Amino acid sequence: MTLHFRPEAVVFDNDGLLVDTESCWTKAEATIFAERGLEYPPAIKAEFIGKSVPDTVALMAQRFGEVGNEAAIGTRLLRLAAEVISAESVAMPGAVELVYSLRGRMPIAVASNSPRGLVEAALRPAGLWGRFDAVVSLDDVAIGKPAPDLYLKACAALAATPEHCLAFEDSETGLASARAAGLSVVGVPTLKNLEFDADLVVDSLADPDLVEWAASW
Repeated sequence: MTLHFRPEAVVFDNDGLLVDTESCWTKAEATIFAERGLEYPPAIKAEFIGKSVPDTVALMAQRFGEVGNEAAIGTRLLRLAAEVISAESVAMPGAVELVYSLRGRMPIAVASNSPRGLVEAALRPAGLWGRFDAVVSLDDVAIGKPAPDLYLKACAALAATPEHCLAFEDSETGLASARAAGLSVVGVPTLKNLEFDADLVVDSLADPDLVEWAASW
């Protein structure tokens, strides 16, 4: 894929792609680990990037030897995440400009592995809430990423054919989801040393070629 591709619609991930919530999730997750006397190094954090809340909680329960305590872990994690995201999340470089440039030129949506309340908590302070034609969250599907459901539902909401749509993703989990749904993918990897098998990889949403592409339609 080149930046000459004109999609029917564009679907964005949220956490770590549009809004820097990964650092917020890291704080919340680290607190959960610290409450059990455990450290939370980058190697462990890498296992959680892009995962849905249920998958994150299941992995935590396994690591803590607390299988069966998922409900309590999940409640605590969501409360911590909501507090930090509402107070500290900021738009990623180039995110606001790219969304505003594409808005009105083609249909755009968000497909997030987070619950809707956390999606709004992240997008609103960044000035991005209400700027999309559709927002699809984990609450709207039976299975989150890496299953294709979120992207398929987002494309359907935009009345667009998935094979003619473009996704923006920052994680391997999200990339797998978009691929499974049939979308082309621009990767903006959170982990810069990650071998990211997207159709196109850029360092940030502020990439000059990407900015020029968005303004050309």
